Amino acid sequence: MRALLLALIVGLLAACGSVTATAQNAATATSVATATSSATATASTSTNATVATASCASPATALTELTEGPYYKANPPQRSTITATGVAGTPFVLTGFVLTKSCAPLANARVDFWQADGKGNYDNAGYTLRGWQLTDANGAYRLETVIPGLYPGRTEHIHVKVTPAGGQTYTTQLFFPGVSQNSNDSIYAANMLINLSSASATPRTGTFNFIVNLG
Repeated sequence: MRALLLALIVGLLAACGSVTATAQNAATATSVATATSSATATASTSTNATVATASCASPATALTELTEGPYYKANPPQRSTITATGVAGTPFVLTGFVLTKSCAPLANARVDFWQADGKGNYDNAGYTLRGWQLTDANGAYRLETVIPGLYPGRTEHIHVKVTPAGGQTYTTQLFFPGVSQNSNDSIYAANMLINLSSASATPRTGTFNFIVNLG
């Protein structure tokens, strides 16, 4: 009887040990997976920043400052997605970096975007297709919007203000390649063209690095 009782106790202890080990292993696996995922995301952003810096030849030419235009509206919300359900236009994601002329990334630079929708209309009553964001530690920004439409006298464009932390504001506009109205637009600047992805991509994507007039 004693031997049977002892065997039962040993069995229970072994089972508890197995459950504990399994729980510890699961927790460890989850922790490792989370850490690996976070490290991968950080490494990816760092790699993109390295690529952006590598593609920037120092001393780089600063962006061309262009007119603010009549439709800027003060106090837009802070957000990286400026479109919304029902907004006319082809979905578009723009990414890039804010860099100095020596190709150093600028963290916490404010990048302010505003634009027309796909039909060429601005929201002057509210803040649709308007918003600002801060670049991350690698100087990167990411904008979710739509490709703007045409309106009389203008080609497709996105308005931008770039303000490095503690610095002056640079006002400019971005343009899209292959738009026939570019050649007749008095504000158009060829060096402010977005590097646009293939038309088959959904959403359309593009890149642009803002070089500001800092060493």
